[in-house]
Amino acid sequence: MPVAAASTQLSLWPTLAASVTALSGKSSQTSAATDTSSSSSTGTTSSGATASTDSSTQTQAEKAKQALEVAQLKSTDQQVRSHEAAHLAAAGSLASGGAQFTYEAGPDGARYAVAGEVNISVSEGRTPEETLQRAEQIRRAPLAPADPSAQDLSVAAMAAEMEAKARQQIASEQVAAYSGQDQSNGTLVDTNA
Repeated sequence: MPVAAASTQLSLWPTLAASVTALSGKSSQTSAATDTSSSSSTGTTSSGATASTDSSTQTQAEKAKQALEVAQLKSTDQQVRSHEAAHLAAAGSLASGGAQFTYEAGPDGARYAVAGEVNISVSEGRTPEETLQRAEQIRRAPLAPADPSAQDLSVAAMAAEMEAKARQQIASEQVAAYSGQDQSNGTLVDTNA
């Protein structure tokens, strides 16, 4: 995700749709095997009874598959919301609005969050000290969740660089101020006079 001059996005939580699809495909294979075994076990009855048993088994398999998918979507929704809430809490006043989510419709018609992001300001402060404080807070925000994403780690690394530059600037200013002191009595000499 690109880092803008004044804001960045934290944590596009990985979409678990692929795993849901994979599990759905697995469930379909299981239900197909169930349908086949049901047909073979009921093959000795009339053809009407076989069709009825097949559709009943298929309906049960579809319901089980949908229930599994809904359970996975609910779990993902909860994880995504928790992850983004951790970013939002750590970002504090640097957050630009609330968390934004990407939704996926479940087989039950409900919308579930499958990804999210929190925009935060990454601009420097007016002084090196203010920049240092902001950089420390920016670094804490992407690392707040227990499972930071690759994007989170990238933002944290960018904030660490910002922090290092601010510390270097503060040190340079302190050296410059110290070199302007009279070494004999420790008083500051005005070099601009």
